[in-house]
Order: sequence, then C-alpha cells, then structure tokens
Amino acid sequence: MVCSIAGAMAVIGDRWSLLILRDLILGLSRYDQFRQSSGITNATLSDRLKHLEANGLVERRRYQVNPDRYEYLLTRKGWQIAPVMPVLAEIGDSLGVSGASAPPMKFVNRKTGAEVRWSFVDQQTGEQISSADVVIKEGPGADDLLRWRLSQGEHRHQKA
Repeated sequence: MVCSIAGAMAVIGDRWSLLILRDLILGLSRYDQFRQSSGITNATLSDRLKHLEANGLVERRRYQVNPDRYEYLLTRKGWQIAPVMPVLAEIGDSLGVSGASAPPMKFVNRKTGAEVRWSFVDQQTGEQISSADVVIKEGPGADDLLRWRLSQGEHRHQKA
C-alpha cells in the first residue's frame, strides 16, 4: 500500500511495540524492565523485540555472559518515533483515557524546563494553525488509490 502512515505502522507493529518504544525513549533497556513496565507476556515481548530489531528500530547488545543477557537500544531510525509520544500522550490526556485524574507525563524542554506541546506550523509563515485548518493534498509519490481516497474525502466535505 502506498501510504506513509501504513508503512510507519508496519515498521512499528502493534500497541505492544509502541509501548516498548515508549519505554526505550524513557530510558528502559532490559527485558525484565519492559515486562515490569507493561505487563506484557514473555512470548509477546520476545516477538515484538524481534520485530523492532528486524525493522531497524532497535539494536540488541549483550551486557552479560554466562548466562548471556541483552539490552535493547533505540537506533537512529528508532529515535524518529520519539516525536509521536507527546502527541499520543496529549491526545490520551484530552480524551481522558490515561487512567489518571491528571496527565501522568509532562514533556519539557531540556534547556528551559518549559512544557512543550505539539502543534501544526505553517512552513511558510511559521504560524501555528489548528488541525481544522489542515487539509491533506496529493504528494509526489501518490498513487491512484491515494488519489481516490482524497477525492472521496473532498466529495464528502463538499456535501457537509
């Protein structure tokens, strides 16, 4: 499928993989830490770590011999997932689905300590714009199926 979103999701995998990536971004790196953090089963954790490694998001590195033990580190490619985390957290907080009475995590600027939030920025003017002001247009890699999807969306919005 010609779709950047579908491709990114195929590389990431499922929700368990995204939670492992969250933990890696938070600084966890060992198998037992992932188990404790998420409650994921051994079989699922092992499978997801292999998937993330095969897709180049995670690197496995031995830190002990007899018995061999490994830690997992984000690769440069894996770090590209990091900007998604504050977006997902902010959405989860606004939907009230975090399981807490207030946001459980804050994302802050390391240099200033100020909270950061995601936003859409007009690349020409530098102004922040709302999601209602964003439309999706055909890109240079679009195929016929994407053009069809876009035409269906335009048709529906024109009726509304």
